[in-house]
Amino acid sequence: MSEQLAYTTRRPQWRRAKTHGKGDLMLRLLCLLLALALAAPAAGQVRIEITGGAEGALPIAVVPFQVGAGAVPPTTDMAGIIRADLYRSGLFDPLDPENHLGQPSRFEDVRFQNWRALGADSLVVGRIEGGAEGRYTVRYELLDVYGGDRLEGKRFRVNADALRPLAHTISDEIFQRLIGRPGGFNTRIAYVQVEGSGDEQQHKLVIAQADGHGPQTILTSGRPILSPDWSPDGERIAYVSFESGRDQRIFVQTVASGAREVVADYPGLNGAPAWSPDGERLAVTLSKDGNPDIYILTPGSDRQPRRVTRHFGIDTEPAWSPDGEHLYFTSDRGGSPQVYRVAADGGEAERVTFQGSYNASPDLSTDGRLMTFVHRQDGNFRIAVMDLERELMRVLTEGSLDESPSFSASGTMIAYTRATGGDSELATVSVYGRAQGELTDFPAEVREPDWSPLPQ
Repeated sequence: MSEQLAYTTRRPQWRRAKTHGKGDLMLRLLCLLLALALAAPAAGQVRIEITGGAEGALPIAVVPFQVGAGAVPPTTDMAGIIRADLYRSGLFDPLDPENHLGQPSRFEDVRFQNWRALGADSLVVGRIEGGAEGRYTVRYELLDVYGGDRLEGKRFRVNADALRPLAHTISDEIFQRLIGRPGGFNTRIAYVQVEGSGDEQQHKLVIAQADGHGPQTILTSGRPILSPDWSPDGERIAYVSFESGRDQRIFVQTVASGAREVVADYPGLNGAPAWSPDGERLAVTLSKDGNPDIYILTPGSDRQPRRVTRHFGIDTEPAWSPDGEHLYFTSDRGGSPQVYRVAADGGEAERVTFQGSYNASPDLSTDGRLMTFVHRQDGNFRIAVMDLERELMRVLTEGSLDESPSFSASGTMIAYTRATGGDSELATVSVYGRAQGELTDFPAEVREPDWSPLPQ
């Protein structure tokens, strides 16, 4: 298979020829088990595949919220949104509402033995009142089925257009109460949407809720837009634009005002911006000194970019460690694209990935424990995740051309794009590989998603 390197985008920066031929999953799992039994792990790594299903996830029942007498039924299915949020995390296995035994709306009405019989560990009930003046009162309770206790219970009063964000907020509270960490369901995703063809083609930089609702175009251009990256405070987005012609420049745009500035316009390549955890610096790829290397620049400063890597290979796609001390990046310095790590102050880079001949486009979870990236397997490009401390790698997806992985703020989900015929669609997968699905509310031909940080 031929392979051509390019370095104008961040995710992916390595253009490749596709090779199809997805084999039978069960056969490959059997082969994998046999291989693991017979062979020692390569370079200290063990690869484990877990795809599909929701084995081991917490069983939970989310009962459709009851609408009070005289209330105007809202068009938003709050229970359905909560159910979908929890499922996508891969840590919950919501029961099918068709199997529910009753539809209680408050703790006093719950017959816990029914829900124990269904195997639910937790139960969510709720009620919606009002709506005549465009405002609703929403009450929900999170219940421990086996303990027969109320774990959480709150009441909100919101406008009709706030019911969907409120459903995500309730999902966050349930996730926090049962898992012990933020869920991040009320976050946003930035992505590039491409419309039309030829001279009529339009490239849009869009931000939307994490489930695709409320899309807002913040930039439209007849030239490509690449590599959007949220600042840690969620107020700015850095990206690459070709709007000046064939030359690429790096912009930083304030989301609320639309104000923007050019932060890199050097001869040659200007690409792959990545915000530092403190929001003060950008790691970028520049070739102004003759070869694509990693640099760090400070937006709004007159200081010259500081060079981090110095190698004849192509170094690109930087991603920061959460402590800001290291940069992970893609390089072909070893003969094929692999992920390396280097101190942000510079120095010798160390190779991080060893499994296979292609690993690229790294992104780290907020706790720095996991790294997601694109991994070539059997000629297909798939999303993988690695436990950096234990050097355990897991292939999460089964597509032929999956790319541009981006961690959610909770670190439990990954957004990515996958090829579907001639288009690409946005999808998510949990880091446990248990819950996969497309985000149907996003349009077709979506590229390079970047998941926002938690709201501040």
